[in-house]
Amino acid sequence: MSESESPSDETPVTEFVGSWSDASKHVLNSYVEANKAILASMGLSGTEEGDQIEPPVTELTYGSVGWSMDRSVETREELGVGEYVEFTKPLTDADVHAFAQASGDTNRLHLDDQYAARSRFGDRIVHGTLVGGLISAALARLPGLTIYLSESLEFKGPAMIGSVLTARCEIVEDLGENKYRLTANVTNADGRTLIDGEAVVLIDEMPE
Repeated sequence: MSESESPSDETPVTEFVGSWSDASKHVLNSYVEANKAILASMGLSGTEEGDQIEPPVTELTYGSVGWSMDRSVETREELGVGEYVEFTKPLTDADVHAFAQASGDTNRLHLDDQYAARSRFGDRIVHGTLVGGLISAALARLPGLTIYLSESLEFKGPAMIGSVLTARCEIVEDLGENKYRLTANVTNADGRTLIDGEAVVLIDEMPE
């Protein structure tokens, strides 16, 4: 094979560089927004003239556009078999690029349009671990301080970028000493199960 030829199953270098350039822009934008949020949480403005001072974050259970939560009880003392929590969030292109940067999982299936188009999925998909992270987000919204002890997940289908996904966790067994076993699954807007599994958590009282 000559130096000017590329293997048929590889993306040309220019396309690959272009994709990573886009990824870098997404990550940079994510950092900028994160820094603005940190400044806002401290009651500080940005560095540019005319930036508006936002009030500080007053609680940890905050949300963003498109996020929603539902739970069956509001106090830790009410937790028991049958109680549940749900968390819904869209997983955006910016989420995928930020997760790739944070985790180091730069599989081109998640980042390169042309590469992913030739895969069995026909398009880029969300990292499975990022989808599974919605379960952690749901558990964090149970009343009390949730601490993971174990988790077992089965991935049943891909999540497409831009999908609105819901994680639902329901207590199926009280293990005693504030420990619980829960079902843990993630579904898309059509009700299709993408992840099916279970988790064991310890739920402490919230610190003062």
